[in-house]
Amino acid sequence: MRQALAQPGEASSDFDLNGPQMAGAVSLRPAGVLVPLIEVDGEIRVILTKRASHLKHHPGQIAFPGGKQEDSDADVIEAALREAEEEIGLPRDMVEVLGDLPPHETVSVFSVTPVVARITGPFDRVPEPGEVEEVFDVPLAHLLNPDNYWIEGRRWRGQRRNYFVVPWGPYYVWGATARMLRVLADRLR
Repeated sequence: MRQALAQPGEASSDFDLNGPQMAGAVSLRPAGVLVPLIEVDGEIRVILTKRASHLKHHPGQIAFPGGKQEDSDADVIEAALREAEEEIGLPRDMVEVLGDLPPHETVSVFSVTPVVARITGPFDRVPEPGEVEEVFDVPLAHLLNPDNYWIEGRRWRGQRRNYFVVPWGPYYVWGATARMLRVLADRLR
């Protein structure tokens, strides 16, 4: 996995499936998200969150733990680790960073770096009530299978916007999270 993550790659974008006419010329803010891999009953799984429904931005959406890089963060990796500790109670000393994926540009004007990491043992998953409604995990094998992804779309700013989805049980994983997972799947194939 470390070798696959070390390979160079192009940045992805929420606009990948829509052409340049939907992308705006804006300055992107750096952010980091953690792609936490944990072994559960002999199976590698990816921890995801369901964002709180009262949030102003992206309420109820499925996301990685993470967020924008603060001035106090040395880099986006530190931002991802800090946010994962705050959002799901993941102690930093239980995280082994394996590498990262190319940045992903979002419609919410972030350049998000997905940081892939192995969680070294079980921990108490504690959703931060101000941001996270639920913490759950999905089998990595499900997320690595390209047949589990498809493209859907909806109207956004007067145009049809297409995006990836990769549902799992009751969870509708779409948009930036699904796109970053698809990049991981392509990278590990």
